[in-house]
Amino acid sequence: MIKEKNIKNILVTGGAGYVGSMLVPELLKKNYMVTIIDLMIYGKDHFKKNKNLKIIKGDIRNKKLLQKITKNQDAVIHLACISNDPSFELNPSLGKSINLDAFEPLVKISKKNNVRRFIYASSSSVYGIKKVKNVTEKMKLKPLTDYSKFKAKCEKILNKYGSDNFIVTTIRPATVCGYGKRQRLDVVVNILSNLAYHKKHITVFGGNQLRPNIHMKDMVNVYLKLLEAPKEKINFEIFNAGGKNQTVLELAKDVKKVMGKDVKIIKVKSSDKRSYHISSKKILKVLKFKPRFTVKNAARDLKLAFQKKIFTNPLNNKKFFNIKTMQAIKLK
Repeated sequence: MIKEKNIKNILVTGGAGYVGSMLVPELLKKNYMVTIIDLMIYGKDHFKKNKNLKIIKGDIRNKKLLQKITKNQDAVIHLACISNDPSFELNPSLGKSINLDAFEPLVKISKKNNVRRFIYASSSSVYGIKKVKNVTEKMKLKPLTDYSKFKAKCEKILNKYGSDNFIVTTIRPATVCGYGKRQRLDVVVNILSNLAYHKKHITVFGGNQLRPNIHMKDMVNVYLKLLEAPKEKINFEIFNAGGKNQTVLELAKDVKKVMGKDVKIIKVKSSDKRSYHISSKKILKVLKFKPRFTVKNAARDLKLAFQKKIFTNPLNNKKFFNIKTMQAIKLK
């Protein structure tokens, strides 16, 4: 077997987003040369100047730009997308153009330009509602929404292009939670933490729906593992990545324990049937990856940020809420 050259140059699509804002600094610490392509609709001031970092304000739908920036890259970590169901449903045609239509050209151009690893951020929502206890990577996908249907389609597209020289890997993460330099306060644990700290009450819609989460630091470590893993362990592979499977009510109770006994939990009936749970045994077995952080850790990180007043107007500032930002700028 020919020994693979070391990965040095990495392109991160959507690198100025929630996960990217924490992943990119860790890549730079490990002396990778990093290029970010991002629409920058949430800003880029969270990155310090670094000679090994190149930031490109651009659109992954621009094939000429992709042709240019994928040259001399060893790996692509593809994070860019209209993220989560509500944001997607705001403008379905926009979501399709970014999440699905732009995907295959990016993969083809990457392969043509001799990128050696392509890591795709899919979603654990591709499984739909499953009653079995352990939802593994081998199970049939039953995505419920266009957002998750397109994630599933992209997984198939990616595997079509894989080869010994173009290593393709899909990660199906749980919902990321915790502090980010580009903060999101519109995902479940972060929503609950924001309300608990600032309003002293949490409204739980339903409560029995399962929502697997993964702490931001663990999510970043997954990508680092995938870059460093031997190619034979990850080529054509799909990995779930999540912490504990908990109901929304259990998440609320964990947040309350961190934010204080005076926080009230108010239960309200809900028609939201989205309920996901995943098994992360495969990534433990193959890559020896085990989550080190919990939902409580995420809530503590956010509590500290709230106490330090790092976020301006966290309850209403549109920049912390994807839908509000997309509406404000009329993204097309």
